[in-house]
Parts: sequence; structure tokens; C-alpha cells
Amino acid sequence: MKLSRLHRLLRHRWLDASDARHAIPPDLVERLQQRVAASERRHTGEVRIYVEGSLPLSYLWRHLRDGLPIEQIVRERAVMMFAKLRMWDTAQRNGVLIYLLLAEHAIELVADRGLAARVPPAQWQGMVGRLGQRLADGAVEDGLTQALEEVSAALVEHFPEPLGPDGQPLAPKRNELPDAPVLG
Repeated sequence: MKLSRLHRLLRHRWLDASDARHAIPPDLVERLQQRVAASERRHTGEVRIYVEGSLPLSYLWRHLRDGLPIEQIVRERAVMMFAKLRMWDTAQRNGVLIYLLLAEHAIELVADRGLAARVPPAQWQGMVGRLGQRLADGAVEDGLTQALEEVSAALVEHFPEPLGPDGQPLAPKRNELPDAPVLG
């Protein structure tokens, strides 16, 4: 086994859910939950944040045994979490998952088909790049807040909350999914 693969395996076995809780402490979870709720009042989409310490061994094994690129494995994991969190169950197919994998310093934005069809890949890549830079600078809260604001802007542009002539929502918005970040 190459040294880089051994290093990767050890890093993933070393980090766990407690590292996600350390990166996103309870007070930050609360603030992010409030920001997600505020965001969702402006559009009809649903946004979730998932922060994971490391990949499950079954995912690492596919990388080590089959030689699949780690970027592909991380994307598959993010898509799986999108499914497990029932993001695809939104009425307008406009859910977005902001996924962070601490062991790889990896970021994925997974958008349901209703929004993915309307936002060009370069825009998603730009969001990931800016979030990555903030995280590299150690500004986790600022980076997640900025990513949330950018995702929200895309949702407001393509799926705005319908407002009446008085500027108030036509009907109370049903919150389809929980707003709190998930730490795993």
C-alpha cells in the first residue's frame, strides 16, 4: 500500500463524529440553524448542512481496493447523505446539501434537479472554492455563512417565496426538512 493511501486510511480512522462536533460546537450549530431558517423564509427551497469527520470504512475500502479517485468517493458519499437526509423529497425538487468532510478537507454542494438544472456548474464550483478558502483560513463559521448566503441567493433567484401585494408571503411556508446542521 502506498504511503499516501496508508496516511489517508489512518486519517479517516483517527477522525470521527467528535471532530465534527469540535469543528461545529453547539453554539455554532444554533446560529447556523437560525441562519438556515431565515434563509428559507426567502425562498421555497430547503437547505441542509452536513459536517462529517471521516468516511465510513466501506467508502474507504472502495477507494483502496478499487482505486476509485477519492474525489469520486467523496461526491458519492455527499449524494448518499443527500438521499439519507431525504433532500429529494422537497415538493419543488429544490433542496441543497452543503457537505463538509473534515478528513479530506472536502466540500460538496449537492442540489436537487429542480435547482441544478438552473444553476451553471461554474457557479457551484465558485461557491465551493470560496467556502474552501474560508475554511483554509480557519473561518469555519464565516465560510459556512457565506456558502449559505450564496446558496440562498440562487434559491431566491430561481425559487422565490411568493409574496402578495403587501409584500407578505401568500401562504405560510411549510418547513419540509429540519434546519439544524447534522454532525456525523
